[in-house]
Amino acid sequence: MKSTSLSSIFSELSKLDEDTYPPVEKWNPPLCENVHMKIDRAGKWYFMDSVIGRERMIKLFSRVLRLDQDGYYLVTPVEKIKIEVELKPFVIVDFELLEQDQQVITFKTNTDEIFEVNEKHPIKVTFNEDTNEPIPSVLVRKNLEGVLSRNVYYQLINISDKKGDEFGIYSSGCFYSLS
Repeated sequence: MKSTSLSSIFSELSKLDEDTYPPVEKWNPPLCENVHMKIDRAGKWYFMDSVIGRERMIKLFSRVLRLDQDGYYLVTPVEKIKIEVELKPFVIVDFELLEQDQQVITFKTNTDEIFEVNEKHPIKVTFNEDTNEPIPSVLVRKNLEGVLSRNVYYQLINISDKKGDEFGIYSSGCFYSLS
């Protein structure tokens, strides 16, 4: 069986165009089973139980992340690697409130992706079954979600509006409940 190292994966991904997202949904390479990768609930990436410290590497990996029916995978043209995701693969670490014709909120992920909260990137709040703690998330791209950091969530609560019995925010003409 071919041995896969972090540097060999990075080398393969470095060949991709940095300004676009590769068509990972069209790739169906063989599964590489000798690698353990993980994203913890804080958004830290691990390779073989060691934290990946290189931001450029994490950004590249995040661009080839795919969610299939049976879980998350990093997908390259030559191999796919199962990746354990504790909560969501992205963390929303910052936001900006823009006042244009209408209020627009932009989010920034832990991998520096920036996007507007809108119908293509809606916010939803689910609740932890054990603790009833809110888990606010947003669709980042395709079927990949990001969890709002506690700091971002509480800042949004502070600027929220009340609509009926719900607190939430307006962005791009839509109301998104935060409760």
